[in-house]
Amino acid sequence: MQPLETATLTEWFETPKGAYVLGWERAQFDSAVEDVFGYNALQIGLPGIDFLRANRIALRVTAGLAPGCGLRTDPNHLPIASQSMDLVVLPHVLEFDPDPHQILREAERVLRPEGQIVIAGFNPVSLWGLKRKLGGKRTGYPWCGDFIGLLRLRDWLKLLGFELNGGRFGCYAPPVSQAMWLQRFAFMEKAGDRWWPICGGVYVVRAVKRVQGMRLVTPAWKNGGAKVRALAAVARRDPAPEVNVAHGRRAAGHLRLIAGGAGEPRPESE
Repeated sequence: MQPLETATLTEWFETPKGAYVLGWERAQFDSAVEDVFGYNALQIGLPGIDFLRANRIALRVTAGLAPGCGLRTDPNHLPIASQSMDLVVLPHVLEFDPDPHQILREAERVLRPEGQIVIAGFNPVSLWGLKRKLGGKRTGYPWCGDFIGLLRLRDWLKLLGFELNGGRFGCYAPPVSQAMWLQRFAFMEKAGDRWWPICGGVYVVRAVKRVQGMRLVTPAWKNGGAKVRALAAVARRDPAPEVNVAHGRRAAGHLRLIAGGAGEPRPESE
């Protein structure tokens, strides 16, 4: 019989180490999704944990092959219309899928322009990454996954047209198994944020989908100066005194310049 932590990632989150990571990540997800608005939100994977709980989008669904998913489907080929989602969250999906690029491509496809994506991952440049590298067999969670560095993930997102707009590292304590030792290493959270901020055991980042060449649709206002005839003086049947006519001509010329009329007013013949 396999140990508890080797069965599924959801079960690993029930261990002291997993609970330590999950507590920090849920706070980051809450902060990342609470100000994202729209009509549809999608969580891929980990159906037993609601990473969208702080979001106010009405229609929220969890997709994946695990039992409990509202949409039972392969995340590599989502049966979802393109550009129909306002928010997609990927909590530790990329590390444990053989084709993480395809997962990201599908997420980009279903997201509308300016839609948001939130991703959690284990950081290889950390004590957790060091344990995975030197710990021998990688049969249990999370060590069986392929830890993806943030710089590598940023390059993947950039190629798909995403732009990072938030994120944070956390869980600086070493990956010890006993809750007592995790509590004793709690001081490392503040120290890590200050002295080695990129060496947290996990990270949560948010990115926005940018679409090149997209522009806002505005009313069909015409640019450029107003036509001169819009400021033309109204002809009078009773001619005014000569001095007032000259003054009116000078004023009309002045108005044409303010409105961006064509060129300098022509001098009036005397």
